[in-house]
Amino acid sequence: MADHAAARLNMVESQVRTADVTDVRIHDAMRALPRERFLPEAKAHLAYADIEAEYAPGRWLLKPRDVAKLLQALRPMPGERVLAISAPYAAAVIEEMGLPVTRVEAGEALPAGEFDAIVCEGAVGRAPDAWTAALATNGRLGVVERDGPVGKACIYLRAHDGVGRREIFDSFPPVLAGFEAKHGFAF
Repeated sequence: MADHAAARLNMVESQVRTADVTDVRIHDAMRALPRERFLPEAKAHLAYADIEAEYAPGRWLLKPRDVAKLLQALRPMPGERVLAISAPYAAAVIEEMGLPVTRVEAGEALPAGEFDAIVCEGAVGRAPDAWTAALATNGRLGVVERDGPVGKACIYLRAHDGVGRREIFDSFPPVLAGFEAKHGFAF
């Protein structure tokens, strides 16, 4: 039987803290949360590896480093409304930090309302307009956009006058089915 508690501690110490993740709330939540419970039993041994682990057909958990860096950039704070899209582990980390989280799968209709923080664990070609439209003023969306071999973890921020976007780090998760980049012709 694997020693998941030791693996979890090692994951935080060697993959998360060494990646400039300094938010101790994230460290504490990731140390407490059994990541293997988000994977099928046959894949539980992959829970703490430095890889994206497939938890359902076409759905992956981000690498521990990447989910930690994305959550640190997202900065979920007490009292905020959070939406997790195909992000079971990220949602649980945020809940462990004391915030309630609404969960949906990519492709499902979004719940009504505006969210202060939205996170997705799978890559998309480009963040769908419906996701940025669901942000409250000063709301943030954390997602990996990928159109080619290298993806970019991005934070979108809704301001009074529109939505801004910034890239924060390279990431390589598979693209969620149905969310591939759309290519066309320009005249």
